[in-house]
Amino acid sequence: MDSEDDMLDAHVMGSGEDDFYSGGGSDDDYNESDDEPDYGFVEEELDDSVMIASHRSQMNYVVLKEEDIRRLQMDDIGRVSMVLSITQAEATILLLHYHWSVSKVHDEWFADEERVRKAVGILERPLVSTPDGGELTCGICFESFLPEEIVSLSCGHPFCSTCWAGYISTTINDGPGCLMLKCPEPSCPAAVGQDMFEKFASKEDKEKYYKYFLRSYIEDNRKMKWCPAPGCEHAIEFAAGTSNYDVSCLCSRSFCWNCTEEAHRPVDCHTVAQWIRKNSAESENMNWILANSKPCPKCKRPIEKNHGCMHMTCTPPCKYEFCWLCLNAWTAHGERTGGFYACNRYEAAKQEGLYDEAEKRREMAKNSLERYTHYYERWASNQTSRQKALEDLQKTRLEKLEKLSDIQCTPESQLKFITEAWLQIIECRRVLKWTYAYGYYLPDHDKKQFFEYLQGEAESGLERLHKCVEKELEAFLTAEGPSDDFNHFRTKLTGLTSITKTYFENLVKALENGLADVDTTQGASSNSTNSKSSKTKGVKGKGSSKNGGSSKNSDGN
Repeated sequence: MDSEDDMLDAHVMGSGEDDFYSGGGSDDDYNESDDEPDYGFVEEELDDSVMIASHRSQMNYVVLKEEDIRRLQMDDIGRVSMVLSITQAEATILLLHYHWSVSKVHDEWFADEERVRKAVGILERPLVSTPDGGELTCGICFESFLPEEIVSLSCGHPFCSTCWAGYISTTINDGPGCLMLKCPEPSCPAAVGQDMFEKFASKEDKEKYYKYFLRSYIEDNRKMKWCPAPGCEHAIEFAAGTSNYDVSCLCSRSFCWNCTEEAHRPVDCHTVAQWIRKNSAESENMNWILANSKPCPKCKRPIEKNHGCMHMTCTPPCKYEFCWLCLNAWTAHGERTGGFYACNRYEAAKQEGLYDEAEKRREMAKNSLERYTHYYERWASNQTSRQKALEDLQKTRLEKLEKLSDIQCTPESQLKFITEAWLQIIECRRVLKWTYAYGYYLPDHDKKQFFEYLQGEAESGLERLHKCVEKELEAFLTAEGPSDDFNHFRTKLTGLTSITKTYFENLVKALENGLADVDTTQGASSNSTNSKSSKTKGVKGKGSSKNGGSSKNSDGN
């Protein structure tokens, strides 16, 4: 039996410019004498850890778990506390005020420490003096307490432990505003530090507080966002300097980091927003009503005619009878106007142009609706196919791989090419789905023709891969024992996966570049035409000069 390294072959892609997707080479490069495709594989040692490291090095984002976020928070707090020589509670107050920007804290602090202290509520001296002896009065309940029973912030305002506990509990239950809590004394700027929450909050309230505290680190940071999947508590830290905003969370949710909608390359966020609004807007309902119905001439309610003659009767209580074509009362119709299935009045009025505007508006609405329906149905169909592929992948992982491993006497680790094929199908379905939104808003006629050609080729390639992994795999799942053709199937499926991946990557790049190849081709064609035209004119001028000379000589003789 072949080793794992021998069975995992790498597809060698060409680098020519003739073939848009495969990177060059003619179809004959992939064919053998038995008419079976040969994908040009060579043996190459592959190490999983190297592949994973390479993949991660190409990622422009990091998925953060809850423990990662807490570690980053504590690192920032510790750094600020050490550099500024302040307590961690004071460092936390500063970072919350400056939205967790360590550099901003440092810049502001060293520029004007006194101003920053006043702004955030870290006071150096108390605002009120505390008497040396005797009891103190709580500023909330106005009860008298011994000095050791009173707790004050840096401002010095005295409050008892019971009132502090009630004050902190109330603000925590009011929401995230507790993170910026100030002294209970009205108009006092002193900030309440995290140490006070630790001291006076109940266990339940502490859980809420630290949940707000954790979320503030992500929500105040422009480079981080929460995963929008329901129930997911992971965050994404995004690296600037790239135009690819598609990210994938550990929960398997892929989304656009920029707009938080589902991943939508090659379509930009503005187009996605337009498409989503259009799908949910009432405008398409109105277009359908306008295209497929007419208002009753009496009560103006829209009426749809799906079959039958031209004699229409409105629903009660109106019950008005009229002609569907000309919208006049049916009492004026009969055999002389064309009977039940025609209307001479309508034809005559139409020739006079009386119905042109209404018919034109209805025809435009119908065309618009048909065009939208064409793209939407295919967009939704690819979404359904993608969901089905996700289910098939799950079924393959849970059931089919183990069964196939037993039948073909092959370790499951050597069957990864099957799951990789399914993952590629899922990604291609996503891309293909959004190409229909791209096509709907593509106005250029020349680019549209090129786009539809590329889209059609992409669909054909994806269907070949889908058929191979879905249909051809079944023969090996139902086999009695190991099959000699399984290695050929593995090579073929791995090749199709590689080709399809390259195919769709180039398609995405082309669409993101606005199909610039069309403009380049048109420009080159135009320059070529102008060049040929100028050359032709030059030849003609030369010829006429010669003819003219010989003509004169002829006359002279």
